[in-house]
Amino acid sequence: MVEPGPDLTLNPGLLMIDGLEHIVRENVPLAPFTTLRLGGVAEYFAEPTNEEELVEIVRRFAGEELPIRLVGGGSNLLVRDEGVPGLVIHLAAPHFCQLVVGENGLTVGGGVRLSHFVSAAVREGFAGPDQLAGIPGTVGGALHCNSGAGGSDIGSWVTSAVAITRKGERVERDSASLSFSYRSSSLNELAIISARFQFQNEASESLTKQLQTTWIVRSARQPALNERCAYVFKDHGGESAGSLIERAGLGGTQVGKAEVSGRHSNFIVAHDGATSADVLRLIELIRRQVADRLDIELALALQVW
Repeated sequence: MVEPGPDLTLNPGLLMIDGLEHIVRENVPLAPFTTLRLGGVAEYFAEPTNEEELVEIVRRFAGEELPIRLVGGGSNLLVRDEGVPGLVIHLAAPHFCQLVVGENGLTVGGGVRLSHFVSAAVREGFAGPDQLAGIPGTVGGALHCNSGAGGSDIGSWVTSAVAITRKGERVERDSASLSFSYRSSSLNELAIISARFQFQNEASESLTKQLQTTWIVRSARQPALNERCAYVFKDHGGESAGSLIERAGLGGTQVGKAEVSGRHSNFIVAHDGATSADVLRLIELIRRQVADRLDIELALALQVW
């Protein structure tokens, strides 16, 4: 006699992940997926292995009107201590981390590390991405917020992109439908599957030297690689957020175990024992003091879940 399967009607959560148990887990700590290493658990956490699984899990949770979020490199993310309801998706499978070299550019998966994108471009003699050396995160995350440095931003090289909407629909965007501005992008769908980039050519040897110089300078001005930290505010009116924080006399300010970095005042460092609540209180203190002392409202670059 064949034993009956589980009665999924007793647990709506089981119904949503039925057949996808190999990619979905419950109550997964999110701290290891962020550079601050803080925060609570995701109610559901999915690591799809291909686009079909991604679309299916998004459609199921969207159909139940449950929150859906995507975590990339976690370099611009603070998860609250209470954790987050609904679904968090992580695109780390090889399918989402492919990088293909073309004649004048690259086709890059959204899960590719930004450092890999930069090194590949430099190796192939593609100019521009060398300016992004030392910026953490993934290509998908960088496109969402149009990461940039040294007068360059990642959006300036994009010719097309493939994304998944929050309803699980696959969309293709060409250059005519894309727009990028300071730390902002029209690529605001849930997940960026891949993007195509086109560059000007330059000698790889010259680009390698520029990359090394950029890396050395940026590393000296940012928290050490082993520190748990995040970049917090957007620049304002042509002045860096870090210099505004310094002008407000807030360099080195600490709340609980969260502290303004001594190397770069627009980074917050989480020391041992820090909580997300410590970081949030420090952020609020900085915003309030900069507003009171400089009459400037700082906008968050950091995402808070």
